[in-house]
Amino acid sequence: METIRDSLSEELVKMTKECKTLRSEAALLPGIKAELEALRFRHSAALELMGERDEEISSSCHSSPHTGAFYLSPFRNMRGRQRETNNNNNNIHTTYKRASSRDRLNAYDREDGLGGNLSQNDITKGSANPPWIRSLPHVIVASISSFLFGYHLGVVNDTLESISLDLGFHGNTMAEGLVVSSLLGGAFFGSTVSGWVADGVGRRRGFQLCAIPLIIGASLSATAEGLGVMLIGRFLVGTAMGVSPPIAALYITEVSPAFVRGTYGSFPQIATCLGLISTFFIGIPAKDVARWWRVCFWISTVPAALLALLMEFCAESPHWLFKRGRSAEAEAEFAKLLGGLHVKSAMAELSKSDRGDEVDGVKLSELLYGRHFKVVFVGSALLGLQQLSGINAVFYFSSTVFKSAGVPSDIANMSVGVVNLSGSLVAMVLMDKLGRRGLLIGSFLGMAMSMGMQAVAGSTLISGSSVVYLSVGGVLLFVLAFAMGVGPVPGLLLSEIFPSRIRAKAMAICMAVHWVDMLFGYSCGIGPFVHELALCLMKLDTHCYHSGKNH
Repeated sequence: METIRDSLSEELVKMTKECKTLRSEAALLPGIKAELEALRFRHSAALELMGERDEEISSSCHSSPHTGAFYLSPFRNMRGRQRETNNNNNNIHTTYKRASSRDRLNAYDREDGLGGNLSQNDITKGSANPPWIRSLPHVIVASISSFLFGYHLGVVNDTLESISLDLGFHGNTMAEGLVVSSLLGGAFFGSTVSGWVADGVGRRRGFQLCAIPLIIGASLSATAEGLGVMLIGRFLVGTAMGVSPPIAALYITEVSPAFVRGTYGSFPQIATCLGLISTFFIGIPAKDVARWWRVCFWISTVPAALLALLMEFCAESPHWLFKRGRSAEAEAEFAKLLGGLHVKSAMAELSKSDRGDEVDGVKLSELLYGRHFKVVFVGSALLGLQQLSGINAVFYFSSTVFKSAGVPSDIANMSVGVVNLSGSLVAMVLMDKLGRRGLLIGSFLGMAMSMGMQAVAGSTLISGSSVVYLSVGGVLLFVLAFAMGVGPVPGLLLSEIFPSRIRAKAMAICMAVHWVDMLFGYSCGIGPFVHELALCLMKLDTHCYHSGKNH
């Protein structure tokens, strides 16, 4: 019995020291908490066994006082040392006091600050969802980049004629096409390096880096006196537009609480719609006021400067900080984004999800034809189908269809913009309720239905005013269905399906595919083909409409 007791005593002293060491390291190494938990259970079992030996010694003391004194003398010395240790640790509990294992574990939890010292109310709060309002300002600031994305896509729609007159290339369709395609070319270049920018300097600095070409490029375009300077300015702005969408998707996903991640993931789409709508209002005076197009470019420098300034006060992505080995800073950012009660759970989840990740360890070959090829292919296909769905043709040529129905182009553009924004707001509400897959399937089905309406309107099956209603209704339904799923879901889904190790660089490849679809689709014949198809449908619609009226 004495041998067992001495060995257990030594084991207890040893494990007590290990517990103190592990507790000091647990704050910096979240993965060690599992080992600490296992050690607690071993420690509890040893305490139970020592308690049983304590009772045996006590019974021996009653039966033989001399033998009991012999056994208890070293035992009491050890107990005194243990009590002194426990008093230094805030008097957690007496080591050899009989208690349940749960009580002892709770005592160690209180010492570690892992929840044992929290009231029941605090525990309830800690297990609930974190406050969504904390991360909302950071998401809104990040969405400024998406607003600029939409703004620069639409800023030349109403001003291109004025630009061509002032810069001396009016009537030159090649030059007018270059003003648009130079932006897309810059965006393709920017998207190819966006992953390395996001992983290299971080999400927050990546936004600020994007603001530089946005300001310089818009300033060059606003002050251009020739086509060359205009193209350089548009290319610089396009470079920033290629870098910012992947970083925005990454940042919003990584700073948002899980229960509102889908809702916040719709913010870039909403901001893009607002940017497009704002270009309509700002470009209205361009037809009557000389050189108003310069003001349109100057205006875009204001939100770009705000993006750079406000990002200085926003949180950095805790995921990026953790991958860089800066765990203490990641905890501080989680406290800013989620509140202090949720830091430990967020760090534990982050440690679990990023376990085994290597910083800058991913190779391009792994993404293009290696073990990650399938998931990258799925992401690229999602964005490719998004562009090949025909949404850009509908945006660019919807006014043609509306004009054939007797609707002015201004009202047509505004109607498309409002419907696009409305669909994005609906998607924001439904994203976390119906799920990403459900919205995508419903969105594609709605777009297919709208194309069916357009096909029926262009056929000889109906005539009269029904042709107009089906044509206009088909366009608006197409835009609404797109905005409710195919528009916002792919960007959010990519940031969720890619592992953390490859997320930034894989999204860069997918966004490059996105811009290739846009650039070559309209530069190599698909755009003109869709344009001619729209004109044919317009003439057929008009012919059917007038035939119906004559009959």
